Amino acid sequence: MTGTDHSTEHHQDHTHGSALTGQESMQAERRLHGSSFGRAAVAYAEHRPDYAPDAVRWALETAPGPRVLDLGAGTGKLTATLIALGHDVAAVEPDRAMLAELRASLPAVRALPGSAEAIPLPDGSVDAVVSGNAMHWFDMDVAGPEIARVLAPGGVLAGLWNVFDDRVDWVAGLARVTGPAAIGPRDVPGSWRTETARMHLPTSGGDARFDSVEQAEFPHGQRRTADSLVATLATKAGVLVMPEQRRESLMGETRAYLAGRPETGGGEFTLPMLTSVLRARRI
Repeated sequence: MTGTDHSTEHHQDHTHGSALTGQESMQAERRLHGSSFGRAAVAYAEHRPDYAPDAVRWALETAPGPRVLDLGAGTGKLTATLIALGHDVAAVEPDRAMLAELRASLPAVRALPGSAEAIPLPDGSVDAVVSGNAMHWFDMDVAGPEIARVLAPGGVLAGLWNVFDDRVDWVAGLARVTGPAAIGPRDVPGSWRTETARMHLPTSGGDARFDSVEQAEFPHGQRRTADSLVATLATKAGVLVMPEQRRESLMGETRAYLAGRPETGGGEFTLPMLTSVLRARRI
């Protein structure tokens, strides 16, 4: 999870007076971070990037049909790309504020409240399930079988992540300034593959239900200014859950770094990115 330290130590739940295992603590932190986006739904819609069309095409090239579920659709960043490429799209999103933004921007889309752990669609009703920067929030012990349930035989599960290309010097410097709260291991190409390699699989018991796992990266970019890039980073979960004073301090440090770099201090620039894809096939 972005911006957190997942130790295996036990943590004390002072509300209930009981010790939490490392796994339970991780789940609690995931719920906290995953539920943080609603407060920034408008900024998320304005500042988060779309997805490289070539990456979306690759994610879905082996799908047996055009019916696609965008799961954890947020404000519709990936949904819009799917529609532009001609797919028959349904979108499911648990956060009401994010869902409202999606419906406002894409009123013709079938957009439903729901979650990866409780998908409001019939068995075998889609040919692909995709997730844009959201699969890491899923409890795959529950969501894995549920995703398999709604997928047609041979259907595709694909997670897409927009990552910062830290092979570029100033982007690597930005990651050092912001720390993992804003740009974590899953947010840069060098560690993305390891962080997501088994993300489609349940972590304990049961049948994995997916095989033919592949990963790929596709060049992408986003036009930004220093201010709009700071606003983008402010929508990251690890930043959203920070105490206000710490968040303002971090964003101030980030703004100062960008102002001092020749690549980013003089107006608009392109943020170097990749859209990275994890793809698997339903057995």
